[in-house]
Amino acid sequence: MTGTTPRIVVSRWIPDDAVALLREVGEVWLPEPDRALPAAELHEVLAGADAAVVTLSERVDAAFADAAGPGLKVVANVAVGHDNVDVPALAERGITVTNTPGVLTDATADIAFGLLLSVTRRLGEGERLLRSRTPWSFHLGFMLGSGLQGKTLGVVGLGQIGRAMAARAQAFGMSVVYTGRRRAPADVEASLDATYLPQDELLATADVVSLHCPLTTETRHLIDAEALAAMKPTAFLVNTTRGPVVDEAALAAALREGTIAGAGLDVFEHEPDVHPGLLDLDNVALAPHLGSATVETRTAMATLAARNVLAVLAGEPPLTEVTP
Repeated sequence: MTGTTPRIVVSRWIPDDAVALLREVGEVWLPEPDRALPAAELHEVLAGADAAVVTLSERVDAAFADAAGPGLKVVANVAVGHDNVDVPALAERGITVTNTPGVLTDATADIAFGLLLSVTRRLGEGERLLRSRTPWSFHLGFMLGSGLQGKTLGVVGLGQIGRAMAARAQAFGMSVVYTGRRRAPADVEASLDATYLPQDELLATADVVSLHCPLTTETRHLIDAEALAAMKPTAFLVNTTRGPVVDEAALAAALREGTIAGAGLDVFEHEPDVHPGLLDLDNVALAPHLGSATVETRTAMATLAARNVLAVLAGEPPLTEVTP
């Protein structure tokens, strides 16, 4: 590597298309074989980096930036959420932070609705029954679930993914209510026939509560024991945003005690660990953070991250910058 060739550190495996883009402009370092690097080891390989491409599993903070040194210009987070990044600390050092909004909207909404169908129609429970070779026979009362037609979806955070979830609910004959820090534009409300409600009213009204808000200090444990108690005993909770938005211990207790009817979870409070109280319950559908896990979506996310790196290294504005 010459003194003018940028050094780009990529913390985990990303699709080949994105790596090829990065190699057009710099020397790319990747862990081989792919593995999660302890912070100390990641900091060591960051030394002298001009750019870094990271995933939500890495903590990007002042220590991360200082390990890279004064040449670090951009950190591209391959995710929409950026709760793993201390954006103000990086901004103080003149480092640009980017994320990957838009490209994973449909894939994540698909998973959210898939989890909803799985828990309401007891699909996972039914598959476990068959795989365990438990004897069964069809009858009219066998494994009855809950239909969605005529029910109300409550969306917490009507951003891009929340809107996509609401559109899917409409197709299933559900009505839509939503809450958030601010009301959506009138044309968005009209297109989804969505009604704004304060959070407490939404929790008491919705048959399904689907979480699509970012993880912030205000939304950590947004759904706690009190919020769960405010929901209908026949209601379901779906979380595909970030695990700590839900108090997982409180949720396990609520599911066990019948405070709510069920839940579908793709994210977890202490990921990759799952609260043990959830694992033995049939009224919860679980997935290992598959929200954006399609070939097309993960490729689009990684290539957007790479294009952000290329733009910043070329002295151009990033495509999707995160500001403090």
